[in-house]
Amino acid sequence: MTPDRWIPVFLDAIQAERNAAENTLLAYHRDLTDFNGFVGGIGASFNTATRAHVEAYLIGLANLGLSGATRARRLSAVRQLYAFAFDEGWRNDNPAAQVKGPKADRHLPATLSESEVDALLEAALITGRTPLDRARNSCLMQVLYATGMRVSELVTLSYAAVLGDPEMILVKGKGGKERLVPLSTPAKMAIRAYLKVLQDASLDQGLAGGQTPKFLFPARGKLGHLSRVRFYTLIKDFARKAGIDPSGVTPHVLRHAFATHLLANGADLRVIQMLLGHADIATTEIYTHVLDEKLKALVLEKHPLSKP
Repeated sequence: MTPDRWIPVFLDAIQAERNAAENTLLAYHRDLTDFNGFVGGIGASFNTATRAHVEAYLIGLANLGLSGATRARRLSAVRQLYAFAFDEGWRNDNPAAQVKGPKADRHLPATLSESEVDALLEAALITGRTPLDRARNSCLMQVLYATGMRVSELVTLSYAAVLGDPEMILVKGKGGKERLVPLSTPAKMAIRAYLKVLQDASLDQGLAGGQTPKFLFPARGKLGHLSRVRFYTLIKDFARKAGIDPSGVTPHVLRHAFATHLLANGADLRVIQMLLGHADIATTEIYTHVLDEKLKALVLEKHPLSKP
């Protein structure tokens, strides 16, 4: 197998075996292309790279200031590529197998207070040039905060998923895994209001001839639905209108807020794991650390003995 075919064949394999999401495939492609460029720059290739080359690559990433998490992710991609190459008989060894990876930096997820989320929800309701824009924006935010969906899950939500005023909606997550998430009363009200405006909209909204749109949040672009990038810019607009620093507000921060607020109000960690679609509860446990930090700050700020 020639080196230029390694990455596309590997990506085809993990897509078939794991039903990997497009974003996952793009991340693998970026990481492996970067490694290929590095070894190519020092006169090697996928076929001839050694453990020393892999270690030199990681050192170079550290010198560039890349985080431990990023370096660990790239090493994982290289290891998986070489494990696949070994299984396929392209190489008789895995030069990355014994390379010690960096410890991932532990960063607590950024989140928002309940009052900040309320301000964002109110801002979304009044942001937009048309009634359709405003109804859509409110629906986006209410559903996001009510379910904790990933942004890719939210913007690709099907129109059919919300028909019939359901109590729960089916979400297709990473790897094609499906899960049911309940809708709050405000989210259901926002969906009803948005559907009414959408159904009354002009024919270019995908309703011509009695047809319904494929996606709940249709758009004219080639994707057919609101893009992740567009929603990212929208949520920044909501933050500015709500008087919140937009640099600290992203769709993923709302996902963190969903989990943190549930946990703070007594929800079981296993339930939050299922709602978020985490494969491993260890991923969900990070939210307990967020609460620990908040409790520490509360004691340090409010306890009478903490004052000088």
